Amino acid sequence: MATAVLPTAERGPRRRVLVVFAVLLLAGAGSVLVAHLGQTVDAAAGDPKLWVMALLSLLAGTQAFTALAGPTGRKVIISPTLCFAFAILFTWGLGPAVVVEVASVAVVAWRLRLSAVEALLDGARRTLAFAAASAVLWLGHPDPYDRQGPSDLVLDALSMVGAAAVWLAVYGLLRAIAAHLRHLGRVPRGPAAGREQVIFTSALLVLSPVLAFAAYVNMIFVPLVLIPLYAVQRMARLSADREAAARLDPLTGLANRTGLKAAHDRLLAAAAEHPDHRPQLMIIDIDRFKLINDALGHDVGDQLLVAIAERLPRPYPGGVARVAGDEFAVLALTDRPCPLADEVIQRVNEPIFVDGLRLDLTASIGLATGFDDFATLMRHADIALGEAKQRGDAIATYDPRTDRNSPSQLALLADVRQAVEADSDRIGVHYQPQVSLTTGEVEGVEALLRWHHPVRGPVPAPDIIALAEHTPVMNMLTTLMIDRVTAQLAEWNRAGLDLRVSLNVSARDLYSDTLVDHLAQRLAEHAVPPHQLQIEVTETALLADLRRAQPPLRRIADLGVALSLDDFGTGYSSLTHLRRMPISEIKIDQSFVRGMSANADDAAIVRSTIDLARALHIRTVAEGVEDATTWHLLRDAGCDLAQGWHAARPMTASQLPTWLRRRGPAVSAA
Repeated sequence: MATAVLPTAERGPRRRVLVVFAVLLLAGAGSVLVAHLGQTVDAAAGDPKLWVMALLSLLAGTQAFTALAGPTGRKVIISPTLCFAFAILFTWGLGPAVVVEVASVAVVAWRLRLSAVEALLDGARRTLAFAAASAVLWLGHPDPYDRQGPSDLVLDALSMVGAAAVWLAVYGLLRAIAAHLRHLGRVPRGPAAGREQVIFTSALLVLSPVLAFAAYVNMIFVPLVLIPLYAVQRMARLSADREAAARLDPLTGLANRTGLKAAHDRLLAAAAEHPDHRPQLMIIDIDRFKLINDALGHDVGDQLLVAIAERLPRPYPGGVARVAGDEFAVLALTDRPCPLADEVIQRVNEPIFVDGLRLDLTASIGLATGFDDFATLMRHADIALGEAKQRGDAIATYDPRTDRNSPSQLALLADVRQAVEADSDRIGVHYQPQVSLTTGEVEGVEALLRWHHPVRGPVPAPDIIALAEHTPVMNMLTTLMIDRVTAQLAEWNRAGLDLRVSLNVSARDLYSDTLVDHLAQRLAEHAVPPHQLQIEVTETALLADLRRAQPPLRRIADLGVALSLDDFGTGYSSLTHLRRMPISEIKIDQSFVRGMSANADDAAIVRSTIDLARALHIRTVAEGVEDATTWHLLRDAGCDLAQGWHAARPMTASQLPTWLRRRGPAVSAA
């Protein structure tokens, strides 16, 4: 796998443009230095105060530090040397100021381990900015301390403020031009200098006239100026520390979610340099971490997290983060999606020794790739992680088809809720007949949810259930279906049509305290005999928590309402499970029924299920019967009822009586 980070040395035409710009910058700065070297020598030889100010500037350079500034977390240099150099500019002129500032930049570069190229370019920018500021001072007055009088004081103040403003403008402009060229003509995200750096630099420039005046009058006053200068430096460091704390995880030292977002914003700019690469985000979750935490204590858990953090690869600066308790993130710029994830899994799965105890770990990874905004990329990776956990896979890549929480899906869920609350006619119920395989008589029907969206048209019932299953909307849908079905049963009874109606209920509704009471209330309200209503619950839902499911199942059975086990065969129920539940019917899953005619294993499973149910005196219904061959195989195997398109498609309540009259006493197997 190839990962990419924006290189320091630019290539191609862009590199040539940058080189030309750097040469011009250095040439201009060199010209300023050469032109004022004589003035520098004269000033230094003639005034020992200048040597003191220069020494203080060099000492200030040893206190420089870097800070993270702006939303992208750009590193900026915080150093108070500018205050001394600008004070020298006011008092001794451009030459001494530039020499002292360039020497101070060298000290800062040594202190922060900057490259020689970075130091040279920054010194050149500062030199040209000082030259521009000196021109403003010269236009205002060459020496602000020579004249006296109110008018001169105003002119002096204006010239100093103008010089500071021009210095900021020129220095910022030169940085912006370099950043502009470096990003292929694209304006980089965020300003060339962070707001915090501009504020700090402005504070230094404001203090410099005070420092200059103190040095001009008497050097004894200079230490007094150092106090507010130290205060400014201290506030800048505290601000930087707060900024770092807001971006870093205190336990592992990695970035937190805020820091990761800043790295992502920088990565988008770097992606422009590599058209064949895309940003990739991995969310890594440590499996069974809570078990380790509970068994060994939080101290061991913290040590484990630190050890895992040290193992994670760092393909992009600042792109490794701890985003939750035991969740980490790795951000990369890559042209291939999976090899880096494989590397992460391999590193995390290696044994870790904590306090002499060997811990064998596994991890799950959700992976998302694309140029989406950070929040979307995080959401996609989280969804992929959930898929990996659910499937038991080590790695899962985001698939929009499995995203049930996209904005469009949430909007669709809101539409479902609105339709249910309004009891809209667009929420309907269709009924599919269940036909006896021996007599051909229709013994019952299954009630099926239907929804016609005003814009999207018909929405498949599985999509509706998937949206609503883990939300309060599911309970609203179940309540609506119970109301519609019991009212319809009462209407059919008055018309002389005696049918049993099966109604699906989710596990969430089964465990609620209101389901049984609502069933009893509606049956009594419409005077519907309980045996005409049958509740269907999926086998998988029951087996998820069989002990919790038994009390509500018993209460439903005590009402006289029959219970059907839907999708039988997908949850691997045993004979013991069936004996413990008050089940009167099982529905054989259509995945087995449809394969009977072509797959001997499916046919054997269906026959075994029918034999098991007959031994327990439980009725069997085969779902998905769509051809005569399957019909005959089921009848020969002793199945009781068939449901599927071979007998009838789902139909509205008004269509069902007409269909029953037209079909005659039995369904044809031909």
